[in-house]
Amino acid sequence: MLTLSLTRKRLLNDMGFDVKEIVHIKSSLDRDSLSTTLNQMLQIARIIHLDEVELYFGQIGGLGFYSPRKEMEAQNFILSLIKSALSHHVRMQTHALQDLRDALINRIHELGTEFKVENKTDINYKCDKEKCLLQWAENNGAKTRLQIAFVEGAGRGAIAMEDMEVGDIAMEIPASITISEDLVYKSDMYQVLEKIDGMSSETMSLLWCMKERHNCNSQFKMYFDTLPENFNTGLSFGVEAMMALDGTLLFEEIMQAKEHLRVQYDELFPALSKDHPDIFPPELYTWEQFLWACELWYSNSMKIMFADGNLKTCLIPVAGFLNHSLHPHIVHYGKIDSTTNSLKFRLSRPCSAGEQCCLSYGNFSGSHLITFYGFLPQGDNPYDVIPLDFEVDQVDTMVECPLSNWTTHMVRGTWLSENQNIFYYGLPSPLLDCLRSARSQMPFTKTLIKANMEVDKEILEDLQSTFNAMMENLSDMDSVDRESSSWDVKLASQFKEMQRRIVSSILTSCSTGIKLVEHELSKCKAEE
Repeated sequence: MLTLSLTRKRLLNDMGFDVKEIVHIKSSLDRDSLSTTLNQMLQIARIIHLDEVELYFGQIGGLGFYSPRKEMEAQNFILSLIKSALSHHVRMQTHALQDLRDALINRIHELGTEFKVENKTDINYKCDKEKCLLQWAENNGAKTRLQIAFVEGAGRGAIAMEDMEVGDIAMEIPASITISEDLVYKSDMYQVLEKIDGMSSETMSLLWCMKERHNCNSQFKMYFDTLPENFNTGLSFGVEAMMALDGTLLFEEIMQAKEHLRVQYDELFPALSKDHPDIFPPELYTWEQFLWACELWYSNSMKIMFADGNLKTCLIPVAGFLNHSLHPHIVHYGKIDSTTNSLKFRLSRPCSAGEQCCLSYGNFSGSHLITFYGFLPQGDNPYDVIPLDFEVDQVDTMVECPLSNWTTHMVRGTWLSENQNIFYYGLPSPLLDCLRSARSQMPFTKTLIKANMEVDKEILEDLQSTFNAMMENLSDMDSVDRESSSWDVKLASQFKEMQRRIVSSILTSCSTGIKLVEHELSKCKAEE
């Protein structure tokens, strides 16, 4: 059962829906009725599946934007409801439900085609180790309709060997070959680690891997053999790359993450190696190897719900080759099927033969993906936002703002379209509503009176000043030689370019908004 927040309930009401909306389906639907019914169901599903960031930005001019992933989630949610209704069908409604299902699948196909990414594979890359791992997994009960190849711009990836449809299982991995905390409980190090206060199951699993990767007789030797010597995440950025990032959000994120890991390591070593050298050999538990294991778990682990109801962080051999995409084929994959005791990767949209099959790692910003995964996704990431800090006296006022439930604010790349609500200038309505309330003694109303427009002009000029300073800090990196630069400097450059695009679009919105306000103010003066 889905629990709706107050914001979602309000959005549903604003769109003319009840919280418990009942969609009546006639025994037969003509083309117009079919489209109307499907659109109504999708509108509700979209609101239900909005996360906090999308709820925040979704208040710009109503609900006019959605990420392809969220649209696909809404479509698949409705598809699951239709399938459930068909299994408990009333005979008179069967044809109507089937027509709805067919129309919905057509829309899923259209969405997939619109955002399909062409990829090139390197035929010279030999996947011998990966093929051995696939064979090992299949010998242990795994099933896959994917093969491993080197994808330009993405590294190793999973390529469809045949055309697959919505609902098809691209890969199935038995729970018996997953790497989780259960393996630690069976090892000799558990009796030591369980006595340490605050020791998490994730840290125990990480420490187990540091030793197990060197075990020639390990059950998972084939898996460890396919892992890279270097993961090239933000945690491994060198001095030059970090200097290039100075003053950015990514710089702060990487520094805080590394500081946290260093403190964690120092709390454990060299003490564990001194007290238990046979269990924690010092040559296997250096800082460098600890950082490698952290990068492994950050970039490859998945949260999995097991049949007994326990949620565990796991490494899934073979599934680690599934890359992230803003337009994934696989969205829901974190639950063990109790019937088969396996993890099934089921498609939410079609995948053609030769196409890279991708999943979603989550709703992450580019800075998070660089820090813990080592890449920036292709396309416009809706989670690339810039948080805004306000003065204390402003925050106190804004918390009491009657126009918004938001106490933290952010901006992201946007633009002012011709039909954009003039009151928001292409900027988040919760942000502007609260800034208006903080600056004006009277509640802001949506009547274009002179006083409120002057407040708007002040706000836009202040935001423009803030982001002009931010743009100056994002110094141009055109002088960077992309061909000869190291991987981390290239990635740092890509991040700063992305940040500049966001800030530039915000400055455009502010500039356009100021011109609009000045135009309206001049009209007011002319009428006086």
